[in-house]
Parts: sequence; C-alpha cells; structure tokens
Amino acid sequence: MNIELLRTLVEARGIPGREEAIRDIVRKEMEPLVDEVTTDTMGNVVCLKKGDGKKRLMIAAHMDEIGFIVKFVDDKGFVRLQPLGGFDPRQLFAQRVVVTTSNGDALPGVLAYGSKPVHMLTDAEKNQPPQLDTFFVDLGLCADAVKEKVRVGDMVTMDRKMEQCGDCFTCKCMDDRVGVYVMIEAVRALKKHKVDVYAVATVQEEVGLRGAETAAYHIQPDIGVALDVTIANDFPGPPEQDAVTKLGGGAAIKIMDGSLICNPKLVEHFRRIAEKKSIPHQMEVLPRGGTDAGAIQRSRAGTASITLSVPTRYIHTVNEMVHASDVQAAVDLLSAYISDAHTGDYRL
Repeated sequence: MNIELLRTLVEARGIPGREEAIRDIVRKEMEPLVDEVTTDTMGNVVCLKKGDGKKRLMIAAHMDEIGFIVKFVDDKGFVRLQPLGGFDPRQLFAQRVVVTTSNGDALPGVLAYGSKPVHMLTDAEKNQPPQLDTFFVDLGLCADAVKEKVRVGDMVTMDRKMEQCGDCFTCKCMDDRVGVYVMIEAVRALKKHKVDVYAVATVQEEVGLRGAETAAYHIQPDIGVALDVTIANDFPGPPEQDAVTKLGGGAAIKIMDGSLICNPKLVEHFRRIAEKKSIPHQMEVLPRGGTDAGAIQRSRAGTASITLSVPTRYIHTVNEMVHASDVQAAVDLLSAYISDAHTGDYRL
C-alpha cells in the first residue's frame, strides 16, 4: 500500500469548488500512467487511457471534502461560516480548522460554539441541539489583522493529520480521497484492457454530484463506476442490521443507495470477478446518501452504473477510518474489472 500517497491526498485541503491542490496531486500521479490528462471547465481532471475504442468506461472519484467558506467577519475579528457539505453539528465541538486565504496563507484557528460555558448553562439550554450557524472561528488575531488577511469566500477546512491506528488509517477526509487513491492505484496496477478508460477526479460531489454530471455528459460512457466511501456502522450503538458494511470485510459492491439502484448485471459482474479472484468483498445496501454514480447513471440517455465503496467508520467527522485491507481489495477489484469490462453486456 502506498501510504505516503494516501497521506498526501487526505491531508490536502479542498472543499467543493476549491479542489486545486488535489488536482495537482492527481495530475502528477496520473500523467505517467495514461495517454492524456485534461481539465474541463468545471475543474474535473479527466485521465484517458486508450483501449480499442469500442467501449468507454468512466471511473469517478470525487476530490472535494466537506468544509466551509467564510461568509462574514465581525467587528471583533471572529469568522462566521457557510457550510459546504453535510456536517453533523454534534461532531464539531472543540475542533481546530485552517482558513486558507486568497494569497495561499494557512491560518490555524479554533472552531468554537457561540454558547455559554457548560457550567453556566441551564438544564433547558443543555438539552438544545447544536446549530451549525452558531459555530465561529477564532483565529487569535485582532479584528484589524483578521480583516486584512481574511476575505468572504475564503476556504475553511478541518485540521487533522492522518494517523495509523492498528490496521486502519484515520483522517479528516477519507471521503473521498481514498476513492481517488483507489483510482490512481488501480490504473497503476492495470496490466491490460480493451475499453477506453476515463479516470475522472471529480469536483463538487458533496454539494450535488455536479462535476460527475458534466463529465459524464461530455464523455458519454457506456459504463460508469463511482469510487467512494460507505458507512461502516460496525461499532457500539447501531443495531447489527444497520451496519451496512464492516471494516476488514473487503471492498463493498453497492446494490443501491439514495442516488441510484445499480445496474444488476454490473453488480453481478463485479461479484463474479471478486469470487473468481478471491478478492475480499461485501455487498452494500445504503438506504440514504449518494455517489457520483447517481449522476453518471442519469446522464444523456442513461448509463449502466455502479459504485465500488471503501467501508468507512465515522463518516463526515474528522476521524474517518478505513481498513488497509479493504482499500487494497478495492484497488484489486477495480483493476481486475477494468481488464474484463469489455466482456460485459449490461442491457436489461
């Protein structure tokens, strides 16, 4: 496993619409592996590895992470925030953030909640659920200094480095930099293929699958495969039937989520390859949430689509956790599928 590449991807900063740092990483890694690398108007990085020209396979992994932009700086220098993506406010207390300014400076800050300290709260106040618009950033600077450095629209991201915990890795945005990692490493491992492979690092997935929608419209793929994380509720609290996936159980072959019902023949093709090659895998039914495959499936006249997922604990927190063996299983299964994709007939 290329741990340093994963570290570089997950520690980079890039919210929806501000994916430039991740674009640079993808270009650097993919240019030696493919025939052509372009960037479209939306900011998607489209990497083409040519086959025989008879079928087009689009692989999509999104570069953006959930985060914030600055919407206001008050007279005391505290920064107010507009969220981009689905935060759970309960997970944001006592966190640290980085404000990336227009000139590229990275300002460390404290993410704080606009409330009295706990020992001053009434019982009624203690029971009120937290609201996202009550959080603010304290940069530890005077108001004049903040207003000189920080502009409305500047990017704010969570501040957390990747750590190895046993057989797992944890960081602020495995979603979906681990998918970008799987895409790069699967292309690197590819020995032979007949389909034209369009490996696309997409933008703005967290705010509506926007980059995948425009990329698919342009590419007109015959097959669409999204790479993303999925829920692993295999920890104390959720009932067993709601686990969705389990860490260490292998790559997850999605059957459905809130954005698509995967093409059943494509699901079976992935399952058959995994069984034949003894690649650890599990089947995924996710009742809510979506991936780029939902946008690819509905592009133009429709595309046979599926998602290959990496099981992840604590999604949309600063401690998203993946198992090393699941990540490798996803790389192995995707690479094996690309080699065999030309044999698939997904007409229903």
